[in-house]
Formats: sequence, structure tokens, C-alpha cells
Amino acid sequence: MIEIEQRRAALGKEEDHPSGDNRFRMLDASMKRHRHQPDALIEVLHTAQEVFGYLQEDILQYVAHRLKLPPSRVYGVATFYHFFTFKPKAPHTCVVCLGTACYVKGGQGLLAAVREQAERINHEVRGEGPWISVETARCLGACGLAPVVVFDGEVCGNVEISDAVERMKGWRPDGSV
Repeated sequence: MIEIEQRRAALGKEEDHPSGDNRFRMLDASMKRHRHQPDALIEVLHTAQEVFGYLQEDILQYVAHRLKLPPSRVYGVATFYHFFTFKPKAPHTCVVCLGTACYVKGGQGLLAAVREQAERINHEVRGEGPWISVETARCLGACGLAPVVVFDGEVCGNVEISDAVERMKGWRPDGSV
């Protein structure tokens, strides 16, 4: 981190990150907008994940340094909240709700079927990382629609196992079902 600060001083520009990665400019702008206040940590981490795709260890260190927080605090907050991820996400994401209403209406079986289908498609693809990520949520706040699954950001209610599997089949890279 000291090396980065020294390079920044040598450049004489606050807005240019020594790495040359312009995404840091956006992250710096977010921190500046929040006046580098430590209590803006969650908002800054959201920006970092939005800009970089996921939270890497060096990004967490960078945020800690810029907000003058101990790295343990930044890491603690990042690991506490379900929203933050530490690995790149797959092109397709399936989030299965396991809140009480969804669980009672078959959420666990739905999760098992979704995981199995994702595993099957990921095995077929065998590219650079998974093609489909499967995640769980404690509650999505749509209990009246239980069981609920979020397919690539689209909330779907009253999801049957067969519907979820068919929807995921359409996510194959070649588009085949």
C-alpha cells in the first residue's frame, strides 16, 4: 500500500490509480462522495463489488487503507453480509429462497434440483469456471409467492421443480434445451 501511495505522489494526480485500472477511479469517487467516512463502508463495498464484479483481497485492503479502518473490520463486514462475494460470479445465477415459507413449501427440494441441474450444465460446459452459480437466501421478502427463486435477477414465485429445471436448460451456452 505504501508503494501505491508513493507512486500516486510521484504521479501528482489523485484521480489516477498507479495500477492504471480505471475502476479504482470509480471506487475512489464513491469514497470521496461519502467523504471517506468509515461509516460508509457498506456503500463503498457495494460500489467495489459492482465495479470489480467481486471483492478481492487487495480491494478490501485498499478500501481499509482509504477509509482508515482496520482490515479486519472491512473483512468482517464483507463476510457478514450475504450480498458480498469473494469469487467471480458465473454468467448465470440462480438464488433459491430458504426462508420459512419457501422452506415449508418445498424450498429444500427445489434447491437440490437446481443444484443438480447447475452441476449437470457446468459439467457439460467445462469452461473457465462455472456457467451457473447457485446461491441461497434466508428470505427474499416474497413469502406470499413461496417457493421463490431468482433467475438472473428475475424474481419468480410459486416455482415448481420442473419449471426451474426447464428454465435452467435454456441457459446452456448454445441455447439448446
